[in-house]
Amino acid sequence: MSDAKLYIVSTPIGNLKDITLRALDVLKDADCILSEDTRETDKILKKYNLTKPQISYRDQNHERVISQIKQMLQNGKNLALVSDSGTPLISDPGFKLVRDLAASGFEVESIPGPSAVIAALSISGLPSDSFLFAGFIPKADAQREKFFSKYKDIDATLIFYESPFRLVKSLDIAFKVLGDRKACVCNDITKLHEEVVRGELSNVRDYYSGKNVRGEFVVLIAKKGF
Repeated sequence: MSDAKLYIVSTPIGNLKDITLRALDVLKDADCILSEDTRETDKILKKYNLTKPQISYRDQNHERVISQIKQMLQNGKNLALVSDSGTPLISDPGFKLVRDLAASGFEVESIPGPSAVIAALSISGLPSDSFLFAGFIPKADAQREKFFSKYKDIDATLIFYESPFRLVKSLDIAFKVLGDRKACVCNDITKLHEEVVRGELSNVRDYYSGKNVRGEFVVLIAKKGF
């Protein structure tokens, strides 16, 4: 087995200055970068004057490129996996890749860094000793009701991702299912128009109602009784 590795490299969630020195070293030394979107990776490479070959990697093309990736590792090529932003695999592609490479005996190493989940939790003002991240909220209303009902009695801060197009509706359904709990919504963390809204679920919902909502949102809801 080759000594080559796959590095899971966390990249900024907005501000490109948030990349770690170690991440830059790995990207500089990698023989190839596996990118969720090569255009997004190009922004980082250009910012730090790096030039690297890239392979587009997504869950949808996993079966098509996994043999090529294994062959590159067997040939001693070090690879870096990056998503569009933040830590790969956290609601981003990479699970199948890590699973298959680990099962085949290849070494996978984490290069930790930015994560919207952790960044939002750290500024939410909600309990951080125990939390549950459940990814993206479903699109259909009925699915969203079941989704929130499933986590109703979890003794932890609940964290979700949501689209700007469904934010208000999801907050309304969460209010109806979970009650008027403490909540925090973080928008565009580390970006120019970053905004953090804290309060009761009903108040946060009303704040966004009627607004031209844009950006990327992390929704945090306190456990029952907090």
